[in-house]
Amino acid sequence: MKILVGIARWVVGILFIFSGFVKLNDPIGFSFKLEEYFSPSVLDLEFLAPFALVIALLLVVFELVLGIMLLIGYLPKFTTWALLLMIIFFTFLTFYSAYFNKVTDCGCFGDAIPLTPWQSFYKDIILFVLILLLFFKREYLTPYFAKASHRWIVFLSFMLCFLFAYYVLMHLPWLDFRAYKEGINIQQAMTIPEGAQEAVYDYHWKFEVNGQEEIHTTNGSYPAVQGEFIGVETELVKKGYEAPIHDFSIEKDGENFTSEILQEPKLLLIVAYSLRRSEDNGLKKLQPIVETARRNGYRVIGLSASGEALKAKTNEDFNLDIEWFFSDETALKTIIRSNPGLVRLEQGTIIQKKHWNDAEELQF
Repeated sequence: MKILVGIARWVVGILFIFSGFVKLNDPIGFSFKLEEYFSPSVLDLEFLAPFALVIALLLVVFELVLGIMLLIGYLPKFTTWALLLMIIFFTFLTFYSAYFNKVTDCGCFGDAIPLTPWQSFYKDIILFVLILLLFFKREYLTPYFAKASHRWIVFLSFMLCFLFAYYVLMHLPWLDFRAYKEGINIQQAMTIPEGAQEAVYDYHWKFEVNGQEEIHTTNGSYPAVQGEFIGVETELVKKGYEAPIHDFSIEKDGENFTSEILQEPKLLLIVAYSLRRSEDNGLKKLQPIVETARRNGYRVIGLSASGEALKAKTNEDFNLDIEWFFSDETALKTIIRSNPGLVRLEQGTIIQKKHWNDAEELQF
């Protein structure tokens, strides 16, 4: 039993530390995921949406430190109770999300290891069993290090977590696991290679035959049935290849300029997924950067999901000379965790990404 508890202790502790760290590396990304959970179509807790970032920070710091507390054996009763309550909550959340198909990516390990809700649910079930073992056999959780040092280790862990969180919020994630990392060519990442696996669907055709409803399933072809056609439903049997970048576009007045703009030899993107939520201090810093980029031969455009009236007002209020284009809000949130943020490209390849706090570090 002592060996089993020891194995469970290390597995649970390391998983909680790893899961907490990858989300702490990108707390804004995790807050976006929480906003998705808080939306009316999922948990209908919209009143929590304005506090999503604060909740995200508190959750991931507590998760990470809880893993450390388990490993060193600090306050085993409190630690096992906290672990049990957390895993019950997250198991319910992932089951709800998976069963009702509400959220396609649970965000448990951020962008480092994307999991479907069902995969996350099965992972939580395994963790739940291991945590139950720790909960009922906590007497085997012998402490490591001197007990007097435990509170200092925990205190230092909290402080380092909050310092790290402050750093990534004021700059950008230390590790970039997303499809838009530096060195990626956007056009190539949007291309589906020849011979790639195509999605496989079953088509369920409904007919009324002699007063009875019948369903005939094919792989797409219209069935030879003598009866009145009612409707058809599709079911995904096997997921096909999905390009790493599949939701990015640059549009204006209903026209798509993606291919043309990404071929620019020198391009600076001003990314602001929502100008209404953009930070004023960041917008104030943009015009000198825009002028410097143009002097060095760069084409400068803005990308935002905001309306045309707000784009024009932003240019006027902050004395900006930026041509704005439309792009999907989710894609813009994924490109850079800064609002506004700056992305320097050469022929579609991302060379630099900078938070507006680090705008002066752009190398033109």
